[in-house]
Amino acid sequence: MSELKDTHQKALQINLDPAKYGVFAEIGAGQEVARWFFRVGGASGTIAKSMSAYDMTVSDAIYGHTDRYVSRTRLLSMLDHEYGLLIERLAGQRGANTRFFVFADTVAARGYHRRDETHGWMGIRFQPHPGTEPSDVLLHVIMWDRDNLAQQEALGILGVNLIYAALQHHENATRVVNDLLDNLSIDRIEVDMIEFRGPAFTDVDNRLLALQLVEKGLTNAALFRPDGRLVQAGDALYKKCVLVERGSFRPVTHVTVDMINHAKAQFVQEPNVVGDDLVVLMEMTLKNLSSEGKIDHQDFLDRADLLRSLGHPVLISNYGEFHRLASYLFRFTKQPIGLVMGLPTLRELFEEKYYADLGGGILESFGRMFKSELKLYVYPYRDPKSAAIITAGNLRVAPHLRHLYMYLVENHFIQGMRDVEESNLDILSRDVLKMLQNGEPGWEAKVPTQVADLIKQRRLLGYKG
Repeated sequence: MSELKDTHQKALQINLDPAKYGVFAEIGAGQEVARWFFRVGGASGTIAKSMSAYDMTVSDAIYGHTDRYVSRTRLLSMLDHEYGLLIERLAGQRGANTRFFVFADTVAARGYHRRDETHGWMGIRFQPHPGTEPSDVLLHVIMWDRDNLAQQEALGILGVNLIYAALQHHENATRVVNDLLDNLSIDRIEVDMIEFRGPAFTDVDNRLLALQLVEKGLTNAALFRPDGRLVQAGDALYKKCVLVERGSFRPVTHVTVDMINHAKAQFVQEPNVVGDDLVVLMEMTLKNLSSEGKIDHQDFLDRADLLRSLGHPVLISNYGEFHRLASYLFRFTKQPIGLVMGLPTLRELFEEKYYADLGGGILESFGRMFKSELKLYVYPYRDPKSAAIITAGNLRVAPHLRHLYMYLVENHFIQGMRDVEESNLDILSRDVLKMLQNGEPGWEAKVPTQVADLIKQRRLLGYKG
């Protein structure tokens, strides 16, 4: 386990290393990161230039026009411009023995006219060794402190952590992520997106980093596209209608596809849902991913590969309760949201034991969940003992909750899926997993063709041919 250094020690160690030299460019929250390096002393050994282009016209004149000043696009233009100038001006003079770097951030911090969610983009471009091609670490942050001064302080600490981790431990991406919140907490600042790119990180799988962000408590949820690249949820979900299917996906089966297709067919018929603005997410919680309290990273990647074949983004979260998931999604959109689930999950939603930590119990949970345009789409279930098909329409809940349940059904907050393929009701993912792991025939018929081919070709999920 690495020794925890405070922010002062990290900045001073960088300053005293003559082989590291770079530029600081910060927009929107002052020179909070550069200030640390000036404060600890010896900054002339590290800082070639420190600047801040607050005025939009000035910023555009330097980095080019952009529609969004706090964005990944603006961050990359800052890194591109400043790194190009740094190499042009100093490579010939000291490039043989210097690892050049550029740190940049663009932030919307709390101020006199801003009281909503404050966030920013931060990144470093650096040479792993003198004269080598650079690599990047990019991240998106959300700042939770209630006053501007505290936000500036947290941003400065995070920036020092990023610079120190990238320059000192770039060969270990896992450690870089783990060290980001040194001397901080998720209550103050949240890292909900990170991207490693460049020759120093050719072996890094950014999907594992999404899992790590949630697993290590840097954020509550992280999102990645089918191609594996992490995306910031605010960018992906802003003003979108969202449909989410939660599951373990171990493996993806015909039921997985049937659920999302039937839910989507009903969701797009809602009056405020526009098909072109619909985002479909496949969600796995930490609970879905863990076995005996541990998460097998290869097993996670196997499931992510299978979900890639469906072509939908994947959300990793620690939101065990659906009302917390709903609150998270409504941070980014006010458009309708649909949650897709099986009948057993709906039955669990009406188990009051799961709401003991809420003062208002089940009513508080449902009040949070259904306060905006949210609907549940429920896939039916065939009872293995009686062979009876249980649907959202005939589910029995506790007698004292019956009127609550009927209210939600009659007002279409809970909708059963219609016209499902009854033959799929006998498919259980745990049975399919057991069959493919034991080499039993017939499991291929229970999963989509592309999923079966991928499992066999790459021997995923413990497949035995």
